[in-house]
Amino acid sequence: MLVTGNPVPGVEARRGSFVALIREVLGTEWRGAVEVLDARKGELPAPGELGALVITGSPESVTTRAPWILEAERAVAAVVRASVPTLGICFGHQLLGQALGGLVEANPRGREMGSVRLRLLESDPLLGAALEPFVANMSHSDSVTRLPPGARVLAETEREPHAAVRFAARAWGVQFHPEFDGDVMRGYIDARKDVLRAEGIDPEALRAEDAPVAARVLATFARLARD
Repeated sequence: MLVTGNPVPGVEARRGSFVALIREVLGTEWRGAVEVLDARKGELPAPGELGALVITGSPESVTTRAPWILEAERAVAAVVRASVPTLGICFGHQLLGQALGGLVEANPRGREMGSVRLRLLESDPLLGAALEPFVANMSHSDSVTRLPPGARVLAETEREPHAAVRFAARAWGVQFHPEFDGDVMRGYIDARKDVLRAEGIDPEALRAEDAPVAARVLATFARLARD
């Protein structure tokens, strides 16, 4: 697992790191060892050493082009080229998009926060075949505004046209957080309430719900990685 950041402090104190949240939802679906690498410390994945790769979310922005982000982009691009099963979550989704030739910018539709309706646009094994909407938990202000060559959009929301993307044969990105339940989502809304109000968003009006269908993405990815 490639760590790119930490949850907001209140959530991390109560529920743990992104690694802990992901492992909690993943359960026993991944039966192999889990190696944790921290991209911020220069710990990067090598294709020949991986069975699969999950890239976590982060409060950082891909748009800063910080040196560690550029190094991580080069590493994950090599992983995808080697056909290692890869899943990017939120920041990880954006990192993949930029690394493979797309563009990440501030979302022109504004910040997306809370439990939102996600609409499936195309059948794909990661999200299932039924083109029906489901709830997903979002917390982002950046977006993959231009997709890399060959990418296919799998799902959208009202504010995010690239909510789930298949970047390559064995590489996916989801702008939502499959590891967030209602408690975690509420913690994020509470932590961002001043920013939300400054942007004209009422934090009390935002939904914070469990999102079991979105959570299944992690187990599905683990099964796809084993195949």
